[in-house]
Amino acid sequence: MAEQIKTATLNLDGKTYDLPVYAPTLGPNVLDIGKLYAQADVFTFDPGFTSTAACESAITYIDGDKGELLHRGYPIEQLAKESHYLELCYLLLYGELPTAAQQADFEARITRHTMVHEQMHNFFRGFRRDSHPMATMVGVVGAMSAFYHDSLDINDPWQREVAAIRMIAKVPTIAAMAYKYSVGQPFVYPKNSLSYAGNLLRMCFAVPAEDYVVNPVLEKAMDRIMMLHADHEQNASTSTVRLAGSSGANPFACIAAGIACLWGPAHGGANQACLEMLKEIGTVDRIPEYVAKAKDKNSGFRLMGFGHRVYKNFDPRAKVMKESADEVLSLLGVDNNPLLQVAKELERMSISSRKSSTRTSISTQASSSRRWASPPRCSHRSSPSRAPSAGSRSGKR
Repeated sequence: MAEQIKTATLNLDGKTYDLPVYAPTLGPNVLDIGKLYAQADVFTFDPGFTSTAACESAITYIDGDKGELLHRGYPIEQLAKESHYLELCYLLLYGELPTAAQQADFEARITRHTMVHEQMHNFFRGFRRDSHPMATMVGVVGAMSAFYHDSLDINDPWQREVAAIRMIAKVPTIAAMAYKYSVGQPFVYPKNSLSYAGNLLRMCFAVPAEDYVVNPVLEKAMDRIMMLHADHEQNASTSTVRLAGSSGANPFACIAAGIACLWGPAHGGANQACLEMLKEIGTVDRIPEYVAKAKDKNSGFRLMGFGHRVYKNFDPRAKVMKESADEVLSLLGVDNNPLLQVAKELERMSISSRKSSTRTSISTQASSSRRWASPPRCSHRSSPSRAPSAGSRSGKR
């Protein structure tokens, strides 16, 4: 629990109310209004939760003004450079970076749970081939609760851990199956000798007629993409999962709800919206027309792909993402792709007009997508050698 440092006084209708003020490890102080309605018969009004902390947390801290993103106190740039996705998963789950033995055990548990129940294959045949992949993901992930009855009780710490391990392990398999079904190809089973990212690439793009060798450049890029999206404070999908979980629903149903929220164009679906925008623009010579439309408040048109709005100056993930994007583009030699040309020109115009090159990431989104077909933000203090303990004061979740 955060430490109470002082008391704020609210004067309302001739009466005075004392409200505790708490100090988190990082971020602004917190004003506790939990008893305000009972004492003063008034609510607070904050529709977007821009000034509201819904819980305490020691997981992730974001400072949008400074362009900081910390996981358990570690900057995302450091983690992306020196770590990998499964190690980051361990850090987020358990609060500290693993020892070599702990990491080996964790990776073994993930690897041995990547297969899904064979009967789950039948679910996919109930979807149309042209179904949106997020529709498939919502249905199949939610259906996991019908198969794994030993990890449905969110009040049991062991069952929560088992459910987390299963979802980390099986969601890439389900995502790859959704893709394979959409293109009419047979499902590819996971292979325990491959890395987490390598397995996903193989399950998506291997075919029975020939051997598939995972390209290390694509493997590294995929691992980085997953790291950069591993957690982003109490965003819309996280809030959705927590809200569903507050009813006592099982973890698989809650995550399915989070996937449904992620589908929206104002959240995870922004990547798809960005690509659709680039397709609509079509060619570089039409960019001025669409920039003019974006400036017209009555047009209803928005330019997508210019960074997460929480970052006022730059998104710390953009530089890391761009490095991987450049490596992949160099490997595949697709610089002349029309959509990529449009994206690069939009990015150039944004840099020259807004002076915000590190926040602008539209060409990175375009290339990364094309190459494979609330509260006071409080977390741990950063440490050079070890992550802080999971019990540090915080204000997210």
